[in-house]
Amino acid sequence: MTTKNSFGPKGWTPERLGSLAGKTYVITGANAGTGFEAARIFLSKGAKVVMLNRNAEKSTAAVAKLKQEYGADADVTFVRMDLAVLANVRDAAAEVMKTVPRIDALICNAAIAQVPTQKLTVDGFESMLGTNHYGHFLLCGLLYPRIAESKGRIVVVSSLGYKMGIRTIQFDDMNWDENYHQNSTYSQSKLAQMMFAYELQDRLAAANRTDVKVYVCHPGSSRTSLITTSGNLMTRVMFGLMSLSPMVQSAEKGSYPEVLCATEGDLDQRELYGPTGYMEWVGPVGKGTLEPFAYDKAVMTKLWALSEEKTALSWSP
Repeated sequence: MTTKNSFGPKGWTPERLGSLAGKTYVITGANAGTGFEAARIFLSKGAKVVMLNRNAEKSTAAVAKLKQEYGADADVTFVRMDLAVLANVRDAAAEVMKTVPRIDALICNAAIAQVPTQKLTVDGFESMLGTNHYGHFLLCGLLYPRIAESKGRIVVVSSLGYKMGIRTIQFDDMNWDENYHQNSTYSQSKLAQMMFAYELQDRLAAANRTDVKVYVCHPGSSRTSLITTSGNLMTRVMFGLMSLSPMVQSAEKGSYPEVLCATEGDLDQRELYGPTGYMEWVGPVGKGTLEPFAYDKAVMTKLWALSEEKTALSWSP
């Protein structure tokens, strides 16, 4: 557990933010949970928010709710995108490139978790790896030119679940045909996201692109619909009971790490930002504990090459 927080005893909070007028934040999975709360914070500071969401009906309702709270002139829109369908990711990215002239931060917030039985995406990937990693990998690559033009950031929202599994990438069975397990397989998808981010940091450094930053964070244990939308009955019941305890914080507090990574200056990149209190599930937001296996260079390099192959996108900073 982290004992000293560089942002002080209360950690990072939105009180540190000044005006964000003129800034544009693109957030995946922003019609509920931490993504929605991050959108609220950005809009409250005058920024523009573009939500990339799978469900059009829920997105329309979320936009209406945000405009009701922040006024009809609040600059919030959505583009429909399903991370589990690579063709749809390409279409959504093309729409963003056509309609969004700057991206100060792309926040890879959307995820599915603890899918109880093996499911494959239309592209043939295990569903959590396909959604959480491959979908975001492709999206980041397609939007990178706009992010680079804006000297912006990529924020990868991972999970402490990256430590729940085998702590590396199972290259000989990426779809977990032989040993599928809702937790271990989810863990690999979140570890893959982190490895993508840390490898991208290395590639940016090698290309001398110090004006583009990549950060990794996690929301801790937060009251969102993530588990209830994809977990099995037992998992949902257990999380529901845990949500009644102090070991689970609000979705608003769960959004602080991604807002921090999208806005704060002078952050260290090879870090994992999130709660620093009990088990790093809750508490003041700052630098957390990052396990070295999350940036194993040989594994990161191999995963990047595989991700380019699977998404049919080769990209370099």
